Amino acid sequence: MYRILKFFWQKNIPRWTILLIDLLICVFAITLALFLRFNFAQIGEPEKSNLTKIFALVLAVRFISFLISKTYKGVVRYTGAKDATRIFAVVISGSLVLVICNLITRYFLLDIYLIPHAMIIIDALVTLAVMISSRLAVKAIYFENKNPERQKTNVLIYGAGESGIITKRTLDRDAAVRYKVVGFIDDDLKKSGRSLEGIFIYPPSKMEKLIREQEAETIIISIQNLSSEKKNEIVEKCFDLNIRVLNVPPVSKWINGELSLNQLKNLNIEDLLERASIKLDVSLIREQVEGKRILVTGAAGSIGSELVRQVLKFKPKKVFLLDQAESPLYEIENELAEIYSPETFEIVIADVRNRERIKNVFKTFSPQLVYHAAAYKHVPLMENNPSESILTNVLGTMNVAELAVEFNCERFVFVSTDKAVNPTNVMGASKRVAEIFIQSLGKNSKTKFITTRFGNVLGSNGSVILRFKKQIEAGGPLTITHPDITRYFMTIPEACQLVLEAGCMGNGGEIFVFDMGKSVKIIELAKKMIRLSGLKEGVDIQIKITGLRPGEKLFEELLASAENTLPTHHPQILIGKVKQSNFEEMKEKITQLVQSFDKQNNEEIVSLMKSIVPEFKSNNSIFEKLDTNS
Repeated sequence: MYRILKFFWQKNIPRWTILLIDLLICVFAITLALFLRFNFAQIGEPEKSNLTKIFALVLAVRFISFLISKTYKGVVRYTGAKDATRIFAVVISGSLVLVICNLITRYFLLDIYLIPHAMIIIDALVTLAVMISSRLAVKAIYFENKNPERQKTNVLIYGAGESGIITKRTLDRDAAVRYKVVGFIDDDLKKSGRSLEGIFIYPPSKMEKLIREQEAETIIISIQNLSSEKKNEIVEKCFDLNIRVLNVPPVSKWINGELSLNQLKNLNIEDLLERASIKLDVSLIREQVEGKRILVTGAAGSIGSELVRQVLKFKPKKVFLLDQAESPLYEIENELAEIYSPETFEIVIADVRNRERIKNVFKTFSPQLVYHAAAYKHVPLMENNPSESILTNVLGTMNVAELAVEFNCERFVFVSTDKAVNPTNVMGASKRVAEIFIQSLGKNSKTKFITTRFGNVLGSNGSVILRFKKQIEAGGPLTITHPDITRYFMTIPEACQLVLEAGCMGNGGEIFVFDMGKSVKIIELAKKMIRLSGLKEGVDIQIKITGLRPGEKLFEELLASAENTLPTHHPQILIGKVKQSNFEEMKEKITQLVQSFDKQNNEEIVSLMKSIVPEFKSNNSIFEKLDTNS
């Protein structure tokens, strides 16, 4: 017996056997329909005398329809919604054929209905019910045999809406399913106590009790467009209860509109740090961008590439992607080529430090708008290589900005950083020098110069989150420079959207500061990422404190207080109150700074930077002695 069952589950039943079983179901259905039609009493005339004709006609119609539709060729144990839909269409079509045959016999042959219409209806309903339910029963028995109840993981689904139902069905139909849904949780208290596809719905207050009683090990968040605050609340509760959290991706990422089990992933830390979507002044941005020639420097980087994606949505005449990084440029070129026509963008390999090359770019393409995102941004690297920071962050910005004036660009938007506020490192100071230069240059120029300043962006190249992910994949440890260090975070699309809006609203000379929300303690971020990965800190993976790196701050500053900012029409964009500088005086000092590159004397370079930016006080750096001597 065991060998027979094993053969049954491991081998597919021959197709002719399935066809034969389906025909036997049809015999059963028409027989039951006949008895129900006559209330299990004596079958009347003329049905009794025409029994052979009735059975022959029904079976012939069903047989031919099954052959044409090939319903018998499906693998029964993998029956799904599409199979059931096909069976429904085939059976109903066959029944309509029987109705037509009935009409023919009534009006052209026998002057009677061969099959009572009630029998046809009953036959269709019974055939449908038995064919579909028998297949689903085989499927259920197969899955239970393959994955016994004791081998399954009990799961809860947070969200009893449409997405929650689809998630449950995905778990139910998957061939390798190892999950058993034991309950739904929903914030809508009106749903509490109700049953959804045989599974009860509970309020969030019952979650702890439900997890304990049902021995649930995983919770799947199925609600679409759930706020990060609510996600954090759910995740924190799950952490306290030591339960794993999975997430259903947005509908836009479902494959061909269907959710698959493989798409249920661990919740990402980015999901918990996201904020409410930004409300942009789309008409203002479109007016500024549509039909324009636009140059984006640093277009191969995280911010630059996203700026390109955002700008292209507003139908510019052409976007020029400038960067010196060949491979990343090639990658984004391939990405854009799949979406946009070649006439809408062009790749330009160039170094902003090479003035003649950049001049040729302006002369050839005559850009009307410039988004300058090209920069060196890593604090420890620039602390050890000050000369390179002034060559790229200062000279590169000077080149692009002065050429923008020379070739009559309408606007120049400079992407700066929160590290330019009271800088403690060379990188931040170099960006502050660049800010001072373009702000003073714009005073006597038709080109409107606008600076945008924000903190860390989620998922950018070299960001702490990407580093933590790699460290978790490698088994740890997660390295943190200081237990009290905090940072502000913003998503790349969010930052770029604010850059576009600020670039449109500026009249020239402003430094726009973005509302970065609440600062995040990095050690708490690391702990949360460990737990989201299904691991335990101190057991599966360690956290190691390495000490502050040269020039690194404990707390970033944004000048976002009421005392040093002015509001704008956009609640997330403020104008920083920053000291104005004389252009001629600043240009002379900054030119001297750039020329100091040739001497390759790091102390002299940093000293000159400190003279231009008096608030630049080095921290945890070899250049601290320059502050002492001054």
